[in-house]
Amino acid sequence: MSALPPPTIEAETGVNPIASIVVMHGLGADGSDFAPFVREIDLSPIGPVRWLFPNAPQQPVTINGGYVMPAWFDIRHDRGDEDEAGLRRSQAAIEALLAREKARGVPAHRIVLGGFSQGCAMALLTGLRHAERLAGIVGMSGYLPLAGALAAERSATNADAPIFLAHGTQDEMVALPRATASRDALRALGYAVDWHEYPMGHSVCAPEVRDLAAWLQRVLEA
Repeated sequence: MSALPPPTIEAETGVNPIASIVVMHGLGADGSDFAPFVREIDLSPIGPVRWLFPNAPQQPVTINGGYVMPAWFDIRHDRGDEDEAGLRRSQAAIEALLAREKARGVPAHRIVLGGFSQGCAMALLTGLRHAERLAGIVGMSGYLPLAGALAAERSATNADAPIFLAHGTQDEMVALPRATASRDALRALGYAVDWHEYPMGHSVCAPEVRDLAAWLQRVLEA
């Protein structure tokens, strides 16, 4: 059975959007978490855009004592023990969301795929493997999952896709060295990573939003 797109909050800044921006939330949050981006990020110079904020499924999370919460995949106590099955399920769901956007008339090269924390992991997992060239990939306060498989699985068409990565220097959930290791792994494979650090914890700050807005305008004008 084909995967279905996840339930998604949508907002359009005008009629007939010429681009779509997907932002995936982190563990325990929901699609409304980043809805403020619609008013905080002004992309009017490029025209109307459609913002999409998908909701992760409810599932038990090992590191939180098996408590059921919104999660794109399970997190085990051993960081090296990745939930590949869960990652792949959510990857398929996000691929279905991208397919739906293309069916609605927004081509892949006008779609930006992004996320925060677990959502960042999903954006990198899915975007770097997507068969068609995306406008760009955004990762905030996250890391590269299934890193060892990327060289064999990555899509040649997204080898030159611009990547915006941002992280807090005081992040207590995803330590900065894990994020810089992900950055370095991507650069070693030839990806153009636009890297940003901010004096914050596991969160998003106003300077980051401004930098992201400028980056989105650049990649969507291209």
